[in-house]
Amino acid sequence: MGRTITSLLISLCITHAPFADGLTPDITRLKQPRPQSVLFIGNSYLYYNDSLHNHFKRMANENYPGFEGSQNVKSSTIGGSRLKHHNLDHLLEPKAISSIKKFDLVILQGGSAEGLSKKDRTAFAKIAKEHIKKITANGSQAALYMIHAYIEPHENFDPNLIGVIEEMYVAAGNANQALVIPVGLAFENAYRHRPDIKLHKLDGTHPSLLGTYLAACTVFASVFDESPVGLKYDYNGRVSAKDRLFLQEVAESTVSNFYHSS
Repeated sequence: MGRTITSLLISLCITHAPFADGLTPDITRLKQPRPQSVLFIGNSYLYYNDSLHNHFKRMANENYPGFEGSQNVKSSTIGGSRLKHHNLDHLLEPKAISSIKKFDLVILQGGSAEGLSKKDRTAFAKIAKEHIKKITANGSQAALYMIHAYIEPHENFDPNLIGVIEEMYVAAGNANQALVIPVGLAFENAYRHRPDIKLHKLDGTHPSLLGTYLAACTVFASVFDESPVGLKYDYNGRVSAKDRLFLQEVAESTVSNFYHSS
């Protein structure tokens, strides 16, 4: 897909390691590329705005003729949940969700507050290890969905929180040989280039439609190891052409720099 001058400038400006000190991902792509079935597990960060998995599967359907996203991309969410709240044993059972016997890829999204204290981060690392072990034992691939940080006026807003989140997710990914999807970094990079863009709801925590679109582009780029730039999908015109291209370019540059910077 073609790159614009704006895309090139974004790519040049976005470099990795501005948030966490020295920690980079060991896993930079899935061992089995282009999964045909994907399960998202998380909370309201995923199900807001018609659910992230729906946007992801529409992008995949557009780019890969024959991809059966409507049948094979599913989501299991619990409002306000952390990783520990999900009954993974049940979700991994054959046909527990739809008619799918086994998902090629399971994406785990943690709770928004799991990075706020050392105790919470330790608990996150422990349950991530347990979940990923079960997923791989089931014959599926596992990935961690790095969440975005709070913004003002949320009471837990901290400009340094994204660095803590990045370190927490990358450490868990490296410890368990799992891909980390840098959604949180994509949010930060988008705000750097366009401080006026609205990626959060007014509560400072949940994603807006544009935030969900950016997250879907970042998941697309990470999972398929392919740029989302040029995708026509715009949620029936609700994402403007300007925003669509900008968010696609931010996702592309964030993913490229996260996985491939030295």
